[in-house]
Amino acid sequence: MKDVREILKKRPLLFDGGMGTYYKAAPGQECEQANLLDPEGIQAVHRAYLAAGADAVKTNTFGLPRMAAAQNPVWEALADEGWKLAVQAAAETGAAVFADIGPAPDTEAQPAAQLYIALADRFAALGAKNFLFETLSTDTGVTEAAQHIKKTVPDAFILVSFAVLPDGYTREGRHCAELVRRMTESGVVDAVGLNCVSAPGAMRALVQRLGGTKLPLSVMPNAGYPVVTRTRVQYQGRPEYFARELARIAAECSGVRILGGCCGTTPEHIVALRGALDALPDALPAAPAAEISTPAKPEVEKDDAFLRKLNAGKKVIAIELDSPKDADLTGYLDGARRLQAAGAELLTIADCPIARARMDSSLVACRVHRELGLNVLPHMTCRDRNLNATKALLLGLYAEGVREVLAITGDPIPTAERDEVKNVYQFNSRKLAQYIVSLAGEGREMPSPMTVFGALNLNARNFDVELRRAVEKMENGMSGFLTQPVLSAQAVENLKKARETLGEKAKLLAGIMPVVSQRNAIFMENEINGIHVEQAIIDRFAGLDRAQGEELGLEVSVQAALAAAPYADGFYLMTPFNRVALMERLIARLKEEVIAD
Repeated sequence: MKDVREILKKRPLLFDGGMGTYYKAAPGQECEQANLLDPEGIQAVHRAYLAAGADAVKTNTFGLPRMAAAQNPVWEALADEGWKLAVQAAAETGAAVFADIGPAPDTEAQPAAQLYIALADRFAALGAKNFLFETLSTDTGVTEAAQHIKKTVPDAFILVSFAVLPDGYTREGRHCAELVRRMTESGVVDAVGLNCVSAPGAMRALVQRLGGTKLPLSVMPNAGYPVVTRTRVQYQGRPEYFARELARIAAECSGVRILGGCCGTTPEHIVALRGALDALPDALPAAPAAEISTPAKPEVEKDDAFLRKLNAGKKVIAIELDSPKDADLTGYLDGARRLQAAGAELLTIADCPIARARMDSSLVACRVHRELGLNVLPHMTCRDRNLNATKALLLGLYAEGVREVLAITGDPIPTAERDEVKNVYQFNSRKLAQYIVSLAGEGREMPSPMTVFGALNLNARNFDVELRRAVEKMENGMSGFLTQPVLSAQAVENLKKARETLGEKAKLLAGIMPVVSQRNAIFMENEINGIHVEQAIIDRFAGLDRAQGEELGLEVSVQAALAAAPYADGFYLMTPFNRVALMERLIARLKEEVIAD
């Protein structure tokens, strides 16, 4: 078997193409299952790529991490057979064999690192020295797995490759430059690169933006973009074009030493690429990657009174006002104007709370900010948008001068029919936060970063788990949290614990929501997720009329604010039933009795 490091010293290493798209598995059958069901067919594919000129082949084991996560015991036999078939085929030419490991799901019960290590151990026991982690959208667990491999197989060669959209981000919102940097700095990865999703031209632009790296760069694009015809997915990129573009990448982009193909690339693509690479000069120029010339983007002037006051250590008041259920904003804007005059420094707008459609929170936020000059915090859920829609919305918000967002996972849509209205959960709030902050930076889409807040449920049954997630949210770029309503002594204790755990860096806005009647209190306690109303408070509202209920609601809210004040940077007021007049009174009392400007 050829030594990968020796090849890289002399010339670029050429991989095979896309096994999963070239081998035609039976309907309903995973390609990896063919290791046992059709070993001759899999070996024939390996031999076809080797005959085309490939220096290295990948084992047909890409999907095994998902099988291992599902605790399907067949993954071990598939790994063994996949390794054996690739090694037997490669023996005819002396080609290198890479143990191919696709993305692993990451859960608290079964972390991605645990799955990667299990597969790596299986391959190491079979004699593997080359490992490929490919088509990844995040580096979660990869460094830990690579460290383990190096201890088990000290001379192992580890290549990590990320699947990146043409704009530079993975499907989980991670930017390729950051992922490549992290792998380079890990000290346990031997090569890093990009594969899948993008076609050759788009991948060339991505590699140019990466610039040079200390590690060899790997480039394995798709043959083109997929075309769906009935039930088939086809890639129509021509081999000659594929080969020309990748040879150009090898010649022009410093550090690119590993090339190959992903989805849609056939032995014909590899034949053409082999010829194009062989025609390159023996010593490729070490010129730096081409610079992308972009006009300087002027910093947008902003007067963010809310953030300025918050960062100065003064207590702030944010207030939530639900957007209309219809298309008329007249009354809403009047209410926002009144709350602004009363002293609210930030207007927060929920994103279809309880999964019931209302006017879009981001569009409302833009209108309020434009007409009133009031700082706004639109809530953004992961429920209703994929990555593209989220990015488009964020860019529009930034252009409108909105600089703060609240990232939350969002309530699922209740429905009797599972396919009646589909939820979209491409990522969770932590990944969304990381994506939002990654949009800012040199060569990125935003001149300056947006400030991302998150939700903190003080009423969580297991608050230690909630706090652990809050720490993860901060690690992913969140600056602070808006909490669920403080309506119990336990909520105050949990807020105190949050302050001690998260430190002063985390900006905590304690949730205050006036209870206005006993019926309202009982409903919140029983039907609103994340809210807990002490029984003593519920009992106090018995027999009160509307005026009396509002008066007691104000009193309870002020007492809650006083109890929360030592641990909070401000207050997040929630308006019940759009009662703006009630909230005007609450703001006045908070400024008089709780907040000392």
